[in-house]
Amino acid sequence: MKPQNISFHHPLAFWIGCIAIIGGVLAHVPMFMMGRHTGWQMVGMEMDATMLTGMAMIPLGVLLAMYGLMPRIAQMKKSLHGDRHLQFHVADGVPLNGEHWKLVIVLVIALAVDVLKPATLGFVMPGMTTEYEISKQTAGILALVALTGTTVGSVLWGRLADVFGRRAAILLSALMFIGTAICGAMPAFGWNLVMCFLMGASAGGLLPITFTLMAETVPAAHRGWLLVALGGVGTSAGYLLAAGSAALLVPEFSWRALWLLGLPTGLLIVFLGRYIPESPRFLANAGLDDEARAVLARFAGAQASGSATAEVAPAAVIAEAEPPAAGIAQLLRGPHARITWGLMVCGVAWGLVNFGFLLWLPTNLGSMGMDATAASALLARSALLALPGIALVIWLYHRWSSIGALVLFIALTAATLLVFFGLGVARVQSATAMVITTALLLVSSSGVIAMLIPYAAEIYPVHLRGTGSGVVAAGSKFGGILGAGFGVLGVFGHFAASALLIALPMAVAALMLARSGIETRGRGLEDIQQALGEGRGSAP
Repeated sequence: MKPQNISFHHPLAFWIGCIAIIGGVLAHVPMFMMGRHTGWQMVGMEMDATMLTGMAMIPLGVLLAMYGLMPRIAQMKKSLHGDRHLQFHVADGVPLNGEHWKLVIVLVIALAVDVLKPATLGFVMPGMTTEYEISKQTAGILALVALTGTTVGSVLWGRLADVFGRRAAILLSALMFIGTAICGAMPAFGWNLVMCFLMGASAGGLLPITFTLMAETVPAAHRGWLLVALGGVGTSAGYLLAAGSAALLVPEFSWRALWLLGLPTGLLIVFLGRYIPESPRFLANAGLDDEARAVLARFAGAQASGSATAEVAPAAVIAEAEPPAAGIAQLLRGPHARITWGLMVCGVAWGLVNFGFLLWLPTNLGSMGMDATAASALLARSALLALPGIALVIWLYHRWSSIGALVLFIALTAATLLVFFGLGVARVQSATAMVITTALLLVSSSGVIAMLIPYAAEIYPVHLRGTGSGVVAAGSKFGGILGAGFGVLGVFGHFAASALLIALPMAVAALMLARSGIETRGRGLEDIQQALGEGRGSAP
């Protein structure tokens, strides 16, 4: 069967918008090519008419594409305000098939591209600092702006996914990737800040949506391990792409080439969009039952008769009542409130670890008397030792307990930070002790983020799943913003105190989720909602 997806309101508007965005980016190429005579430096260049026209075409194209991506709103509104929704989903007993694996591969590629964008920040900083003749502190504003963008984008795109659909939100994010590629041709640092915020918003938005779509499409028996594997493989691939692109392109075309990668990588996601179906749960919840059945026919392995309303084997479809949407406030009250707060506290604490404590660790090791080269080598060895940790995370999440594995790694992160606190107070300079402790922190913190968003994608109802995943993802980005701010204030210069400061909220999050978390392993998404409503958290 050829891929069949929800019909957009105006497909022509979408493709015209795509052409406008691509044309707007290409309009910046002539000025970029002028830089080949100056070592690809464009600082101080005056924008010509072609470049300004291209800048105007991009937001116009985004608006046109967004309009084209909207589904049949009238039909959706009628259903969303009804008294009863029919919820269709692939039954838990359906085995994984070729359609599932196609989706997994496409979403891994999308997530790798998503991680690639912010991961390039570290590689553009040196060249940008030199070309614009700015201090490292000023250049650091770029990272802060990007993190702010990811925080806003996680919430905004999550909400868009719940209103207009998961597939539409993914494609819109890809178009934003393409549009923000012009950051590589900006002659002034201020324009880089604007584009970096928009890039961060699209990157932050794509992350939770990929997990949401995966959670709503994969059978419960395989959902947990595939979600965690998606995060682990996609994130690793994204960082590898960033490092490889920097090594290949920066020496020849300067740091600007890394931003220009947004054009081909965004186009890749758009072209792969035909293999990204809309979530059958979203379609059914929106009243588009025929489209939901067509998607289910693919993933249930049924042989379609060629029509959009092809019947699926009765055992593969379950019809259930779905309560009407209650809005974003439902995340913070009722059965989801305690889990939401626990996940958000955990996300903020993780952001402080990743964008604060680990970022400043080489500097702190140097202040404790360790040679700078030795400190870098220590972190490299620790990272290598931490690599097998993702396999352990997948095994525990899938074979033991989803909430148990998450709480375990949160508690392990808090305990490791307390060990760092003890080492700092005692002024221990043992390389062996530092390698082991750092490796433990990398393993535990990587495990936390590998499970955090997948778990969030499993516990919320269909009409709030994108929003809930986005809010939790935004918590981790907000922790990064706090980490950057604390770094400026010098908090992380106090090695022991900063370790203790982060260990406390991490421990609180572990306690909150141990008390309120619900087991999702092997459960259908609707069963999880029923258990939450009845106050049952243990596995059946």
